[in-house]
Amino acid sequence: MVVRRRKKSRKLRGATRTHGYGRIGQHRKSGSRGGKGAAGMHKHMWTWVVKYAPTWFGKHGFNRPPELVPEINGINVGELDEIAAELEARSEAVKENGKIVIDVRTLGFNKVLGRGKITRPLKVITPYITSKAKEKIEAAGGEVVVLESVT
Repeated sequence: MVVRRRKKSRKLRGATRTHGYGRIGQHRKSGSRGGKGAAGMHKHMWTWVVKYAPTWFGKHGFNRPPELVPEINGINVGELDEIAAELEARSEAVKENGKIVIDVRTLGFNKVLGRGKITRPLKVITPYITSKAKEKIEAAGGEVVVLESVT
């Protein structure tokens, strides 16, 4: 079997203080790795940056301020259809021209989504609605009132 002489782990053998690295603190501290942290990223570590971290420097993209991004909280038309009678019984929804009027904002939602079936005519008041949900409500004989949004 061939003896491996050039392997780094061979240096770290023996009960000596330096393990073969010399007397005055060689292979210690941050000098052996080119500085602490991101030191040298624009200098002697530049080739490493280009190869392994090309997006390290500079700004990337645009972040809208969180107060301007509307938080969407949706409810499906199928769920609205299921709870419509219950809302009417609790006086959270009223009947107007044969349609149950539901303001989704009072339920804590701000968008109506299109999943589910609708069996009764509803008048839905909402800031946001998907096209599929609007189609289903109108196909069941209901109507949609879209409120003007701020953003």
